[in-house]
Amino acid sequence: MSSSGVSEGVVQRGKLLVHVAENGHSFELNCDEYTLVEAVQRYLESLSGIQLNDQLLLYLDMKLEPQQPLSAYKLPLDDREVFLYNKSKMRSNSTPPQEEIESPDRIYPDPPLPSSSNDPHPLDDASDPALKALPSLYKRQVRYHYQLGDAIYQRTVLKYETCERLSREQRVQEKALEIARGNLDHIYKMILHNYSDFVKRYSHQQRSHSNLLVNFWRDLERLRSIKLIPALQSDNRNCLSDFVKEENLRKMVEDCSSSHRQFESKVEDFKQEFRDLKGSTEHLFSSEASINNRVLERTVKEHRKYIDDQRSIMQALSKDVSMVKKIVEDCLTSQSSDSLHPHDAVSTLGPMYEGHKKNYLPKLQACEHAISNLFIFCKDKKSEMIGFVHGYMQKIAYIQYTIRDVRYKFSVFNEAINRQNDQFGQLKVVRGIGPAYRACLAEIVRRKASMKLYMGMAGQLAEKLASKRESEVRKREEFIKVHSLYIPQDILSLMGLYDTPSICDVNVAPFDSNLLDLDISDLDRFAPVQDNNSEDIIELGEIVGTNKMEVENAKLKAELASVIARLCFSPLDVEFESLDEGKMDILLKEAAEKTDEALRLKDEYVKQLESVLKDKQTQCGLYEQRIKELEKRLSDRYSFEHKIDKDDSFTTGKIGDSKSEISGEGDREVQGHNGQFSEPMDDASYGCSSLVSKSGADKISKSLDDNMSDSSGMVNPNPNLDSSMVEPSRDANEKDGNGDMVPDVGMQLVTSSTADNMLQLSKTGDDGVEHGNVSGDAVVELQSTLEEKCNQLTELKAKLEAANEEVAKLARDLETSRNLLDESQMNCAHLENCLHEAREEAQTHLCAANRRASEYNTLRGSTIKIRSLFERLKSSVSSADMSSFADSMQSLAQSLTNSANDKGDDGPAEFRECVHMLAKKVSILARHRAELVDRYTKAEVAQQQLTKELDQNKELVNTLYMKHQSEKQGNKEKISFGRLELHEIAAFVRNTDGYYTAINRDCSRYYLSPESAALYAENLQHNPAYIVGQIVHIERQTVKPSPSSMVQAECTSGSRQPGLISGSTNVNPYGLAVGSEFFVVTVAMLPNTAIHPPPAAAS
Repeated sequence: MSSSGVSEGVVQRGKLLVHVAENGHSFELNCDEYTLVEAVQRYLESLSGIQLNDQLLLYLDMKLEPQQPLSAYKLPLDDREVFLYNKSKMRSNSTPPQEEIESPDRIYPDPPLPSSSNDPHPLDDASDPALKALPSLYKRQVRYHYQLGDAIYQRTVLKYETCERLSREQRVQEKALEIARGNLDHIYKMILHNYSDFVKRYSHQQRSHSNLLVNFWRDLERLRSIKLIPALQSDNRNCLSDFVKEENLRKMVEDCSSSHRQFESKVEDFKQEFRDLKGSTEHLFSSEASINNRVLERTVKEHRKYIDDQRSIMQALSKDVSMVKKIVEDCLTSQSSDSLHPHDAVSTLGPMYEGHKKNYLPKLQACEHAISNLFIFCKDKKSEMIGFVHGYMQKIAYIQYTIRDVRYKFSVFNEAINRQNDQFGQLKVVRGIGPAYRACLAEIVRRKASMKLYMGMAGQLAEKLASKRESEVRKREEFIKVHSLYIPQDILSLMGLYDTPSICDVNVAPFDSNLLDLDISDLDRFAPVQDNNSEDIIELGEIVGTNKMEVENAKLKAELASVIARLCFSPLDVEFESLDEGKMDILLKEAAEKTDEALRLKDEYVKQLESVLKDKQTQCGLYEQRIKELEKRLSDRYSFEHKIDKDDSFTTGKIGDSKSEISGEGDREVQGHNGQFSEPMDDASYGCSSLVSKSGADKISKSLDDNMSDSSGMVNPNPNLDSSMVEPSRDANEKDGNGDMVPDVGMQLVTSSTADNMLQLSKTGDDGVEHGNVSGDAVVELQSTLEEKCNQLTELKAKLEAANEEVAKLARDLETSRNLLDESQMNCAHLENCLHEAREEAQTHLCAANRRASEYNTLRGSTIKIRSLFERLKSSVSSADMSSFADSMQSLAQSLTNSANDKGDDGPAEFRECVHMLAKKVSILARHRAELVDRYTKAEVAQQQLTKELDQNKELVNTLYMKHQSEKQGNKEKISFGRLELHEIAAFVRNTDGYYTAINRDCSRYYLSPESAALYAENLQHNPAYIVGQIVHIERQTVKPSPSSMVQAECTSGSRQPGLISGSTNVNPYGLAVGSEFFVVTVAMLPNTAIHPPPAAAS
């Protein structure tokens, strides 16, 4: 079949191989790429008997549509296969197709037994019993053996070919099942993916809606418990529950609960239906045919040897029949002579007959029996395969129908899910009122903090510009101061060098003036949340200035409020919105990135605090050394004053004067020392104060670490970070009325210690030693305690860090070891499997090697024997000439037969048999050669005789041809009196009406045209009685009744000569009846033409 709509261009032509799935039949169609699928289906309908509407064509995983050409599927291709499925057989009530295989026993029955009555022979009436036995016993029986063997052989071959065909058809059915299974698997994976998405969406919605229903009254009570800010309260709105109408909500909750239960029941039924579908599909995929087609093909190939054996036996029977026929003919021709004794012929044919009866025929029947068993086995397997394919395709059709039904239900359930979401929308509103209210309050705090941050940044900008202006003013004053010594002031003034930069005023217009007065601490008071962690929210002080730390605190406060507002609705979004996997992955990835960034910033901040701590510890060490030096100098001073007080050699007045002088000098000296020591002591006091303040700042820094993920600006490179962070805390403490903070206690402690030491210097000598010792002890004790605490703190911090690092390291090592252990176990299992497979494969290879070695040894021995036999054959062939070649082969065959009988070796039996057959054929060919030589001699003589006869016949043909040509030339010049044709000669006679009528035996209505008659009249100067001319045109006309109508005639001949014309005549010029046909003939003049009628016409 081919397409008729092929236009220009290269057309892809090829063979389309179509397999029928239900029975395994195959059809090969010749078509091109423009052939429509519908045309292919119609042709397949005539071949397979499957109706067009019941046909389903599959190519790979594509369905061939009837209206599409084959080029849409890149067909036809020689290596591509299309499978045809019968949709009518996929229905549940259909019956499997029946495979009708005609029995070969009916096609090739056994021949009838021979009888002399049906096949008489001349030797049947011979007087010699031996001659009489030759045709009856041997010729007829041997021929019967051959006919019986041929019938057995033909039946066996037909059965074997049928087995091969059934094996191919089962292989086709297996491929068809694979194609159908692959198509079903593709559809099943799609529906399974849709089901997974539906279950995920439904599970998310079911949990969300169940949570809403279970916690609805709790959410409503929570809304009742949360009071509005007094500024927001009114007569009908005092708490958050006043935002909704409780009466409507009660009925809505009941409706939602009922709808939720009903929908849950429907979904459970749908899940059960899908579980059944999944179970049936997986069971179908796991079920396979009990027929192993590879084993069947191997079995069929193994039975091929029986066909070869039968073929060899039939060749031997054919030779025996020829030999018996020749012997009988020889006996018949030499019956009167004694050249061939009948008894010798009977003794020669006796073993042959016995060999046929006891060896050849039983072996043929045994081979037929083996092939018949194979034939029955293949028929049973084919019937079983047809039944399996039929049931399998019915299951596939049922599963596809179920999948189609489930696919329709998906749309219904998705619509139901959307309706459920709409129905639970008001309950979601109840759940979201509290978080939305808290988010609004947090937004207020964020906007206030943002406003303060905005103003603080404006203040920073003003301070920065002011410092820039002061620097510029100083530079200008220095310049004027230096260069005014050389340049007059009026010149400098004219140059404009006395101008100063203007003062920059940064003014921010007020905004957000309508915001409520709220702080972060007010969020939990006005909008508490469940399981609220107050530790996560730090309390920041109000902004009191525009320094860098205050602006940073405002920024942190704004970011914290923004995060709180954003987190209010994040749980609801995650709970109520159905997030797909892509969006969830993006959210998780962003959260992981933010967490990593926060941890990195926290680590940086910890490192910075550690560096600040080290700097402060170094500074404290320097202060301690300075304190020790001062204590030593004070101790030396106290000793010197003690010696002066013990000097009794002076008088009382002198003593008093001396005391007064010493006292004055001591006071001056102490004052001098005070003047000298005031600055270091202040530095020491400041160092201790800043150290204690540092501990407070560390606490604040610790609380700030908890919120590092919400801020990226916590790191402050200023080394005075600890002193600057104390001020906001102190302001907050003063605002709350709490004045006993740790930094103040530390400052008072250090100041009091310093004051005690300074007071002891102004005491008299009697009290100086005692007070000096007490103050020294206090300083030493304070120093030792401080140093001990610092050391303990350092050690604990180092131990804690080391322990944390060790724990983290051990955790990493443990995780690595666990992964390595799992990987090692998997590798061990894999290696064990590989080792087991390798052992099995090695055992298989060893068995195969042993088998091949034994086969090789056997083949080697056989090859050596065959080679020796070939050498003998070669010597026999090469030594003999053409005349003695047949005798040499006959002697070789007899020698091989005798040697086989002596040794009893059946190895080269086939070779000996072949040599024996070759010897016989060579003998036959030798006889045929002699006969052919004789025939050739006779053929040469016959050829010479035929050559002579051929030459004589050639002369006779030439003579007859010349005679025929002369007769033909004479016939051409004769007048035609039969049917008139163009270019013939006609004779016309003038009748009584003056018209010329043709002389014709068949029809008398041939009239000469008036033009021709006029032509003859002009040339002859009179009207002749007859006219003879060559016909150039014949015009056929019909007599019509209307005298006024004109007949337009056309020329009936196919010639296009210039002499052909068409004319118009009267309706009935020749007086004929209406409806009669007549012919008007136009002729050409013939010079000197006389009428010569033929002899038949003349007579």
